[in-house]
Amino acid sequence: MLALRLVVFAIVTSSVVGCSKKVTPQQCDAIVEHYAELVVRDTKKDASAEEIKVEKARETKEAKSDDAFRNCTSEIEPADYDCAMKATSADAVEKCLE
Repeated sequence: MLALRLVVFAIVTSSVVGCSKKVTPQQCDAIVEHYAELVVRDTKKDASAEEIKVEKARETKEAKSDDAFRNCTSEIEPADYDCAMKATSADAVEKCLE
């Protein structure tokens, strides 16, 4: 899905130059899973819990297979992570990671 590719791109390109602390692999997973759930909820407003679970798994798998995702731990800072995890829409997550 294009939106998921955009967030993965945002994750990779959002680093600030310097030696600041970065997120853990588990935090990278959490960002992608949170984003995937928001995308599914935005695009399938009447989806059942099972549909959301299946689509979230598909979106998450797609994002994690993207080469850009592998750079998450070297690119994303804790403040970006905190912002993304508090976001209530896919667009808001993307803005956190710009």
